[in-house]
Amino acid sequence: MTTHTLKNRVAIVAGGAKNLGGLISREFAKGGAKVVVHYNSDAARRDADATVKAVKDAGSDAFAVQGDLTRPANVAALFTQAKDRFGGVDIAVNTVGKVLRKPIVETTEDEFDSMFDINAKAAYFFIKEAGKTLNTDGKIITIVTSLLAAFTDGYSTYAGGKAPVEHFTRAAAKEFAPRGISVTAIGPGPMDTPFFYGQETPDRVAYHKSQGMGNQLTKIEDIVPIVKFLATEGWWITGQTIFANGGYTTR
Repeated sequence: MTTHTLKNRVAIVAGGAKNLGGLISREFAKGGAKVVVHYNSDAARRDADATVKAVKDAGSDAFAVQGDLTRPANVAALFTQAKDRFGGVDIAVNTVGKVLRKPIVETTEDEFDSMFDINAKAAYFFIKEAGKTLNTDGKIITIVTSLLAAFTDGYSTYAGGKAPVEHFTRAAAKEFAPRGISVTAIGPGPMDTPFFYGQETPDRVAYHKSQGMGNQLTKIEDIVPIVKFLATEGWWITGQTIFANGGYTTR
């Protein structure tokens, strides 16, 4: 029987220092989970330390791990450190991603490689290591994008880089099902974070807002409850991409 609670569970949150990942880390801690807070760059170290402190202040335990997850060895090391420190891993959430808005004819090879390394390759090996490491009845959740259901310009390498994650999710859901591990993806709409604004003009921001309920962007507070649900009572959902975007896109 799967566990429908976060209490005494161990969660890895990739990109867990700030924004959506930071809030997931904090909310998991409030539910009683121990959290491994992954972060990528030195610039995020302070945020990672603050998130670890917030988890401990909530009465749970946490530690931070830095690593470039486009290198599979670093992904493996992340899961190994989590298992060594806490004895096992129950939940693996990957919020890592990179946005680029650029016409195809202007996109360089380096940009293409970087986008697919961060959005697809890192996600693949994160799911792989989770499948090797997670305890029975574990949960794997990847943040993708609602652009997977859009017909638009400019985001070929972002939506294109996230698109394979749907196939990774379906395959992993079948392969890991005998161990009771559910595997899902969540596609938020444009989120009200710095991750989004650097790629858009004020006019386009206004347009994106107009496509969601209440004339607003997706907020990280809208997504965290869905992550928590999939990690607990929603365990029976597997192999699916959930578009949580206030009506921004659908299939």
